[in-house]
Amino acid sequence: MKKNAILIGIGLLIVLVFVGNAARFYRLNFIDQLSAILYDYRLQLTMPRTVDERIVILDIDEKSLREEGHWPWSRDRLALLTDKLFDKYGVAVVGFDIVFAEKDESSGLKVLQEIGQNQLRGNAQFQAALAQIQPQLEYDKLFAAKIRNRNVVLGYYLNNQKGASISGALPEPVFPAGMFKGMPIRFTAWSGYGANIPELQKAATSAGHFNPLVDVDGVVRRVPMLVEYDGAYYESLSLAMVRTLFGQPELLPGFVEDQTEGYGGLEWLELGTAAGGKLKIPVDDEVATFVPYRGGQGSFRYISAADVLHDRVGIAQLKDKIVLVGTTALGLLDMRATPVAEVYPGVEVHANMISGILDQNLKERPAYMVGAEVAWLLLIGIALSFLLPALSPAKAMLTSVLMFATTIGLSLAAWHYGNMLMLVANSLVMIVLLFALDMSYGYFVESRTKRQITGLFGQYVPSELVEEMAEHPESVSMEGKSR
Repeated sequence: MKKNAILIGIGLLIVLVFVGNAARFYRLNFIDQLSAILYDYRLQLTMPRTVDERIVILDIDEKSLREEGHWPWSRDRLALLTDKLFDKYGVAVVGFDIVFAEKDESSGLKVLQEIGQNQLRGNAQFQAALAQIQPQLEYDKLFAAKIRNRNVVLGYYLNNQKGASISGALPEPVFPAGMFKGMPIRFTAWSGYGANIPELQKAATSAGHFNPLVDVDGVVRRVPMLVEYDGAYYESLSLAMVRTLFGQPELLPGFVEDQTEGYGGLEWLELGTAAGGKLKIPVDDEVATFVPYRGGQGSFRYISAADVLHDRVGIAQLKDKIVLVGTTALGLLDMRATPVAEVYPGVEVHANMISGILDQNLKERPAYMVGAEVAWLLLIGIALSFLLPALSPAKAMLTSVLMFATTIGLSLAAWHYGNMLMLVANSLVMIVLLFALDMSYGYFVESRTKRQITGLFGQYVPSELVEEMAEHPESVSMEGKSR
C-alpha cells in the first residue's frame, strides 16, 4: 500500500476532478462535447425509424412555390387552405410553424381606398362597387374568420438580441407572472418576440413558440416546454397543439414530493386527455424536454400544400390528422442541425415532440440523476484508484474494461427500460485516465527502478538474483547478507 500511495493519491485527485464536473461546480467543455456525441449515438441506435401516421406535415415545398408563387402567400389563399383542411378533409388540429407578423396588403384594397378618397371621391358607382368588394379584399379579416372557432394554433418566436424588437401580440400565458416566484427554476428567459398580428392571434385557439434550445455545437436536442417573458410563462408550439387536440386541458406543474433547499422541484408538466387520462411531460432543470427523434427526415407523411389547394389529395390521407404547416424549401431557411441529420426541417422537430408526448416515450433527466452520476463516479473511481496499482497489467486492463462496459450497460438499460438519460462521459473518461495513469506509472517509474537496481548490482550479483531484486525492490537494502 505504501509503495502505491502516490499513485493512489493521484488517482483520487482525478476522481475528485470529474466528480466536481458532474456536480456542476465547474464545466469541462470536452466532457460536454463527448456527452453530446454519446447522446447522439445512443439516440441513433435506438430510434424506431417508423412513420407516425397520426401527424402530417403540410409542406410549403418547391412545388408549392412554383404553383402558388413566392412566399408569403396572400392570406386569402391561406383562408382557402384552412377551409379545405377542416371542411373537406376533416383534420383534427392545424398548427402553423409560421409567423404572420405583418398585415397583408397584397389585395390592392389600400390603393383602391386611396383612389376612392381622392380621384374618384365623388363617383357613386365606384364607391358602391368598392363597398361591395371590400370584404373580399380584407385578407387578414378573411383569414381570421376562417381560423376562428377551429382548432388552429399559431406560431411565434422569441429573441434575446441586443435591442430585441417586439412585434405582434402574444397569446395568453399558460402561467401568470409570479407563479414560480422564489423557486430557483432555470426558465429560458427572453427579452423580445416576433408574434402574429393581433387580429389573427385573437381568432386562433392558441399559439406556441417554436424556439429550440441549441447546444454549443449548434445541434437541436431539446425544446423548452415553457419559457419566460416579462415574468409570465409561455408554452411551446408542440405543447400548445397537444393541448388544443384534447380541448385545452389545464396544464399542471409537477413537483417532487420532498423539495430540498435550493431546488424548485419542477420535474414534469401534466395535462389531461379527452378519455380522462393524463399525459406527463418530463422536463430538465431548464424546463426543456429532449426531442424523441423517430428517425431521419421523412418520419412523418409530407403532403404538398399545393396538392391540398388543388384537391389532389385523398380525404383518408388527412382525415382526423394532426397537421403542421411548415416548409422544407431551402430558400425559406427553416432548417436545423439535429442528431439525426445536419440539415433537418424545423417543422419536423415539432412533429417529433408531438409524437413523443402522445406516445409518452420522452427521455428524462431528473435532478436526482446528477446525484446518481456523482455516486457512481465515487464508487468506481475510488475502487479503481486502489485496485489498479495492486493488479498486474493484464488484470488491470480486464478490470478497467469491465468497469467501462458496466457503465455503458447501465446507461443503455436506464435509457431503454426507464426512459432515463444517464450521462456517462465523466465516468468513461475517468476510467480511461485511471488506467492510463496506472500503466504509465508502471512503465516509467517501476522500469526506472529496475534499471537502477540492475545497474547497481548487475556487475557483482548473479543475474537471477538481480532479476528477483528488480521484481521486489522493497526487499532490497544496503545491509550485508550471506546467500
